[in-house]
Amino acid sequence: MEKTKWYFIDSGPCAPSYNMALDEALLDWHSEGLIPPVIRFYEWNPATLSIGYFQSVEKEIDMEAVRRLGLGFVRRPTGGRGVLHEHELTYSVIVSEDYPDMPATVTEAYRVISEGLLKGFQSLGLEAYFSIPNTPDKLQALKSPKTAVCFDTPSWYELVVEGKKVAGSAQTRQKGVILQHGAILLDLDDEKLVQTFKFSTDEAREKVKKSINQKAVAINKLLQKKIPIDICKVAFRDGFSEALNVELVPFSLNEKQIEYVKTLEKRRYANDEWNFKK
Repeated sequence: MEKTKWYFIDSGPCAPSYNMALDEALLDWHSEGLIPPVIRFYEWNPATLSIGYFQSVEKEIDMEAVRRLGLGFVRRPTGGRGVLHEHELTYSVIVSEDYPDMPATVTEAYRVISEGLLKGFQSLGLEAYFSIPNTPDKLQALKSPKTAVCFDTPSWYELVVEGKKVAGSAQTRQKGVILQHGAILLDLDDEKLVQTFKFSTDEAREKVKKSINQKAVAINKLLQKKIPIDICKVAFRDGFSEALNVELVPFSLNEKQIEYVKTLEKRRYANDEWNFKK
C-alpha cells in the first residue's frame, strides 16, 4: 500500500522572526489546500529566546540580559513557556485537525505527533518514553507552572529519558490546522537560560537553575559524546516517517512563497508590537 506523501523541509539556521513566519505560512498554505502536511527542521541564528503566545515580557523576561547575551527574541504563535534555542534541533509539524486517525484533543494529538520524536530518540540509543503526570501534585504542576521556563517541568506526552525532559513542545490550532513545534536538546546552557528570566531574588534564580538540572537533560550529556546535528536530523526524520507511516518528500519554497513569508515576518514576528504585546 502506497504511503501518504508529506513535505519535508530542512531550513537550516534562520533568523527567529523568519522561523516563526515560515511555520505560520506553512499552516496557511496547508489550510488552503496548497500543500500537504509538513515536517520541518530548523535552527536559529542568532541563538534566540522564544516565549509563548500568552507570556508577559514585562513580568517574566529580562530583556537587558537578552541583549547583553547577544540573543534574538521572538514571541511564538503557540503557547508554552520560554525556551532558549541554541544547541538544538527544532522541529515543526503542520497537519490538518481532520487528518485520518488524528485525535481531536490537544493532549492525544501531542501523543500521536510526538511518537516521531520517541522513535528518533530511540534510534540514537536512548531509552526515551512519554511523560504522563501520574500524581495529583504533577497534574497541579502542569496547571500552575512555577516558572516561565519551559524545561522546568515536563508536560503531557513530552519526551523523557532517565526521568528528565529531553524535548519541549508547544501547539496551536488555527484554520483547521495543527501546528506543533518544539526543541530537541543537543546541549543545555542552564546558566544562560536562567539569566534571561526575571526572578524576585537571586536565591529564586538559583533554585530554578538547580531544578532545570534535575528535570531536563540534553542528548550529548546522555550519550557522553557530541552527536552531529546531521545525525540527529536523519534519526528524527526517519522517526517521524515511521511513526506517522508517511513518505517525506523534500520541498523547497519558490520565490512567491518566500516573499509571502518575508511579508508575514515583517508584519508580525519582526514587529515589536507583536513581540512585546503582553
